[in-house]
Amino acid sequence: MARVALRHTANAEGAWFVDTRCIDCGTCREVAPGTFGVAGGQSVVVRQPAAGDDGAERDAWLAAQACPTSSIGTVDHRPRPGRLYPREVEAGSGVFDVGYCAESSFGASAWFVVRPDGNLLIDSPRFTDALAGPFAEMGGIAHVLLTHRDDVADAGRWAERFGARVWIHTDDRRAAPFATDLLEGGAGEPTTVAPGVVAHPAPGHTKGSVVFVVDDRFCFSGDSLAWSHERGDLTAFRGACWYSWPEQTRSLRALAATSSFEWLLPGHGARAHLPAAELHDRLDRLVARMAAAA
Repeated sequence: MARVALRHTANAEGAWFVDTRCIDCGTCREVAPGTFGVAGGQSVVVRQPAAGDDGAERDAWLAAQACPTSSIGTVDHRPRPGRLYPREVEAGSGVFDVGYCAESSFGASAWFVVRPDGNLLIDSPRFTDALAGPFAEMGGIAHVLLTHRDDVADAGRWAERFGARVWIHTDDRRAAPFATDLLEGGAGEPTTVAPGVVAHPAPGHTKGSVVFVVDDRFCFSGDSLAWSHERGDLTAFRGACWYSWPEQTRSLRALAATSSFEWLLPGHGARAHLPAAELHDRLDRLVARMAAAA
């Protein structure tokens, strides 16, 4: 629960606030960019949801339930609108934002995918009964797919709860010693994990980073690729590239050459939904910018 006594002084006047336990993961700014911004290295409310704007109020609650430090709330302690996650990204898609981000993964988003051959959990939220119940109702988890070492969080607990296989690249395996399946290879060497589920090794952010593409429609990019609200375009995080920027450039070039998708669902950064041809063109242009900046 957010602590009024720790309310950040830069919050806009009004009911909603962020407290100073914020770790600046940016999750709230991606979920509700109209309400949250940044001040002094932490997220704050920059614009209160307007009275009667149910969409803005809903998005603020989504941000609150996703916040890894429970730093978002209201000074009047208004009642929460029940559990908002898992939340389907598009009706009928079978792909869900699960919220409940983990502080240990710096607030990274995780995703749940319902599939006839076994459901997927891509990266890990914090373990909570608020998600375990819905996951069970939708058929449990067959595979936990880890994009890289930073976003493992409570993956072991989820795998134990549902008897799931856990996949991670061998170069990041130390972060998940409980993993049952190790991916190998480098950029341009994809592996089929399950029907319609392809793992694309993407060394760069970390040596063992992986991008998962499902049904040539959904791309779960971890911290290798994201959408930027500020730029209105695709981006990669050079300032958070722990292994090799040239390798990340090469990895994204290989991803463009070997895959197609219309949804981009990252761990950090904003998500995007655009025609596949447009996303491909934008990815090609991003790679060119990255190469020029190497």
